[in-house]
Parts: sequence; structure tokens; C-alpha cells
Amino acid sequence: MKPDIDSLTPATIVDFIGSIFDRRGDEEYLGEPVNMGQHMLQGATIAEQNDQPEEIIVGALLHDIGHFTSEFGTFAMTDTEDRHHEDAGAEVLERFFPSVITDCVRYHVAAKRYLCATRPEYFRRLSEASVHSLNLQGGPMDEGEVAAFEALPNFEQIIAVRYLDDAGKRPDMVTPDYWHFAPMVQRMVDRHMEAQRASA
Repeated sequence: MKPDIDSLTPATIVDFIGSIFDRRGDEEYLGEPVNMGQHMLQGATIAEQNDQPEEIIVGALLHDIGHFTSEFGTFAMTDTEDRHHEDAGAEVLERFFPSVITDCVRYHVAAKRYLCATRPEYFRRLSEASVHSLNLQGGPMDEGEVAAFEALPNFEQIIAVRYLDDAGKRPDMVTPDYWHFAPMVQRMVDRHMEAQRASA
């Protein structure tokens, strides 16, 4: 039986996410040449190799967790088009992670729309599958959407994770597994819990 999200705690969430990677990481990733686990691990690995901050590494690692939110006993993905995995994923994580992580999850789809509107060369680099999903997600942003997106407090981190999302599609890339990153995932959880206690 899958756990309800209310049964998860800061002490168990990191291992539970790891179990999702272990059990379901080999599922197909929307027509791309890598599976879901490879995709997220590649983004995190590229960030680590380039000495990015831990919040970027963890944001890249978890950005697509919304594809698995049925695992948390709360969300069921039934829409056969754009399943809004970004919102579902952020809602699952927001109890446990700082806003910079959940914003990277919540807005990584919007970031693609933003970059397509503001950087023409970006669109030309998208994979065929990513272009298809862009059309389902609303296409490039209009001017008002661009201005609102640029005002987001974690704008730079969101864009960084978006580029890592696009980079994590290499069928021949070797990465560590989730458990290599688990200590920094736990540090992000601890950071959030400390902030919650400080504001109480």
C-alpha cells in the first residue's frame, strides 16, 4: 500500500524518494532516449560536475518528481495530455523542502515557455519531444507572462534547473545513483525544517 503524504516526515522523505527512483526510475521519459531516473540523475550530475550550489543540484534531481506523485497516495495523474506534473510535484515537496527547490519544480515547465519567448536560439535546441510538450503547455510566453516570470524570487535558480532539464537526455551518460545525492537532499530538508522552527 502506498503511503499517504501525511504519514511521511522529514526523517523519512529522503529514503522514500529514493525508493521511487529505485522502483520506478526505469520508466519511459516521454519519448526521450533516456528513462525517468536517468533524466533526473543526469541533470543533478551535470550540476554537480559544474560546481553548482546544492539547491540547484537537488532542484534538478527532483524537478520531475511530479510524474510519480501517485506514489504519495494523494495525486492521480489522469489527464492524457499535459498532466501538470510540475504543480503536483511542488505540492508534494513543499512540506519538506525550501521554496527554492519547490519553485524549481513548480516552474520548470514555465521556464521552457519563457526561454522560447526570450531566447530564439533556445527553441532551436529543443528535442522533438520537448517541442511537442511545449505546444501542449501553451507555447512561448507573451509579454505579460514574461514580465511576471522574471519577477519570481527564485528566477535565476529556476532557469538554471531548466537548462539542466534539457541537458539530461544523453543515452550514453553514466551517473551515480540517487543515494549518492541523498545526503544533500537531506540537507535541503534540514534547512527547511530549521527555517520553519526559526519562524515559529
